[in-house]
Amino acid sequence: MSSLLAFDEAFQRLLARAQPLQGIEVVPTMQADGRVLAEPVISMMDIPAWDTSQMDGYAVRAAELEADPDRVFPISQRIPAGHPGLALRKGTVARIFTGAALPVGADAVVMQEDAEEVPLKDGSKGVRFRLRVQPQPGELVCRKADNVQAGTEILPAGTALTPAAIGLVASVGLPELTVRRRPRVACFFTGDELLMPGQPLSPGAIYNSNRFVLAAALRRLGCEVIDLGIVPDSLEATRASLRQAALDADLIITAGGVSVGEEDHVRPAVEAEGEIDLWRIAIKPGKPLAYGRVRRTRDAGPEGYAHFIGLPGNPVSSFITFLLLVRPFILKLQGARSWEPRRIQMTADFAWPRPDKRREFLRAVLQPDGKLLKLFRNQGSAVLTSAVIGDGLIDNPPGQPIQPGDTVQYIPFAELLGLR
Repeated sequence: MSSLLAFDEAFQRLLARAQPLQGIEVVPTMQADGRVLAEPVISMMDIPAWDTSQMDGYAVRAAELEADPDRVFPISQRIPAGHPGLALRKGTVARIFTGAALPVGADAVVMQEDAEEVPLKDGSKGVRFRLRVQPQPGELVCRKADNVQAGTEILPAGTALTPAAIGLVASVGLPELTVRRRPRVACFFTGDELLMPGQPLSPGAIYNSNRFVLAAALRRLGCEVIDLGIVPDSLEATRASLRQAALDADLIITAGGVSVGEEDHVRPAVEAEGEIDLWRIAIKPGKPLAYGRVRRTRDAGPEGYAHFIGLPGNPVSSFITFLLLVRPFILKLQGARSWEPRRIQMTADFAWPRPDKRREFLRAVLQPDGKLLKLFRNQGSAVLTSAVIGDGLIDNPPGQPIQPGDTVQYIPFAELLGLR
């Protein structure tokens, strides 16, 4: 264990190497999901821009209803959303619909369930209200600027944009956003046993799931993916792929080949083409993870390097180390304000009597009550099912047994995948 680097130390050392990339660009708001803001977003308008109705109902003067609650009020106008109404005449009400602007003079809304429309003698419609409590001014009204005030910052620089954040930007009328440029990430995968789906599965071969997992995860993070495919198990082929990747990529990621077996060529290849700085972390799954740099050219200066991260080959190890270590590294490259996931205190509904000496990240299933966690039945590092059926990870300290009822630190996959 003395040769293994503790997770927290590895995390800090790794993140210290990730300096924000230079370069910004302006993109349509519609295409900004997963990008990171290079500038704060300032609203130039109030949201809502005027007082609006929260419900389908009737726009009224609250004082008139209080003065004569049994009165039948004529309906003087009908106001759908998106259609401005006229000033409300005294002694009348306006039929109004959710999201419509209140007419001048109205100060409250009565929902339609508390009213009854009746015919008037002149053939028009009126309304009688069935109220136990008289409405107060502002009732069922979204006040102007309740959500956003003009001139305020609604999103700071460094925000990793989500669908909800993009919707907020659109709601203040901004068609474009200034964002950090996409990190260019080159990936390749080592192993003569690897095949692509659709190819016949020969004895001893496996389909390359890591290629699909990592490409999808990188695109979710807003990266430009350079997929170099499967590389043969040889030192020269691995070195050639590293040189090719370093020409265009900010970051090179590999899966497999970073251990110490005779067919594990990634580490010596990186040392030949650059340098290895971190290797072997005291976590389970995911011990054989490496960080280093690859020279862009033989005579490159200090800036002439691409970052390198080598992931384990087992699918679960590769996936979890990507989420815990590579994801924050990429977010910091993009200039994001935050990159560490929330850890939630939850209650264990299982026993884990024989913990590992390394820090463990156990795949857990959230129980229907939303309060208890069970372990997925198979915690093997090749069982990708555990990352599909599992809802998240339990971050368990080294050597820490768990008993039913114990409090554990839980990281939802939704948090790690940017879905919240």
